Amino acid sequence: MTKKIALSVLDPSPIVEGGSAELSLQNTLDLAKKTEQWGYKRFWLAEHHNWAGMASSASPIVIGRVASITEKMRIGSGAMLLSHYSPLSVAEQFGTLETFFPGRIDLGLGRAPGTDQYTANVLRQRVAGEPEFDDRLQELIAYLYGTGTATKNGSFSFHAIPGEKTNVPIWLLGSGSYSAQLAGILGLPFSFAGHFAPGNMLEAIKRYREYFRPSQFLEEPYVLLAVQVVAADKKQEAQRLATSMYQKFLLLTRGQPSPILPPVDNMDELWNDNERRAVEEQLFTSIIGDPAGVKQQLHELIERTDANEIMAHTEIFDHKARLRSYEILAQAAVN
Repeated sequence: MTKKIALSVLDPSPIVEGGSAELSLQNTLDLAKKTEQWGYKRFWLAEHHNWAGMASSASPIVIGRVASITEKMRIGSGAMLLSHYSPLSVAEQFGTLETFFPGRIDLGLGRAPGTDQYTANVLRQRVAGEPEFDDRLQELIAYLYGTGTATKNGSFSFHAIPGEKTNVPIWLLGSGSYSAQLAGILGLPFSFAGHFAPGNMLEAIKRYREYFRPSQFLEEPYVLLAVQVVAADKKQEAQRLATSMYQKFLLLTRGQPSPILPPVDNMDELWNDNERRAVEEQLFTSIIGDPAGVKQQLHELIERTDANEIMAHTEIFDHKARLRSYEILAQAAVN
């Protein structure tokens, strides 16, 4: 009997060199339509700010647009950076999305500042004494799963309308043990950011499962693993396409975020040994290859992590090649 591995998409609406945010968002819509046809389970939009290479900064708006042109896939955030926003506003936004698209919206939450601390400060306008992430999360759960929340002295009550009792599925996303442990304690599904922090992957997944407690959200732990995927019909072609990804991370190590650059024939002309090692440390779980190689790597990753679902993060310069990569991965998911 064949078993299909659950696959999903993590899309930051990547902007390529010479392209535009408008083109990238149109490509996102095209990718969503195609991946739904190929059987992908979810399509999540990544939230980034002040980054020349990503166009999905207003992720709730993009989520609504993607949901409007698809029919079955779950559409969500990967991740909404809760520390920047009031839980009430997040509950209202995702409650509205759930009202328009019942049973199809996911709310993935992250603790990271997003891009850099300077940008985070602009977004947050932080004031002394504001609640930390854990408190914001509990408040958000109260809005979406309960009957609202009240001030400590009970003088005012607040309700997310729309949002109240919509029970929008909440996920915790993370690249380390803190979010993994918190997700386990609260009995929430957990998504690990293996597409940029694979060094912590096995420990974080282990920690999540150790701390997991059945809850109103889940009876058993559920692990979604995000990884970089670059697939092509020939191995050599896939390796060349992957140099765009390598260049992105190389420039990040230099503090120079940029649009997605065209592939090159030889990365050794661009990086030194230390830079190469730094990039490889961030990308060693990447799945890169032809159909047979991708299938083998995919199943090896599942065997090593026992993940319930794989979320592919694929940034390839050419849009048609990017579509083909997702198509090959979908075909590899059936063993």
